[in-house]
Amino acid sequence: MAKSFAQINKDQRAMGRAYREASPDTMNAFLGLHKAALTEGALSVKQKELIATAIAIAARCDGCIGSHVSGALRAGATRQELVETIDVAVLMGGGPALIYGTQALAAVDELSDD
Repeated sequence: MAKSFAQINKDQRAMGRAYREASPDTMNAFLGLHKAALTEGALSVKQKELIATAIAIAARCDGCIGSHVSGALRAGATRQELVETIDVAVLMGGGPALIYGTQALAAVDELSDD
């Protein structure tokens, strides 16, 4: 059965809210780091989301793939830019990155419909 990255994103948001209630200091600190790291600067938000997508693939993190593919698409990334991001992740991560890269492409196609 194929993964649904829309469902993974929905589930992760719910789990994140629950964790934030249980540990607000830690979650708020992480969210602050997230905001600071993904702020427009010398690199655009789109470029940063593409980098995060590549790392998510190499780290084999479904929730990260869903989140950063979605973020890259919101920031204006094209399917081709995401395919090339997957290519770089595969280059750097080998076979496991290839498997998660194919899943990231499925996330691109699924989340592009939102």
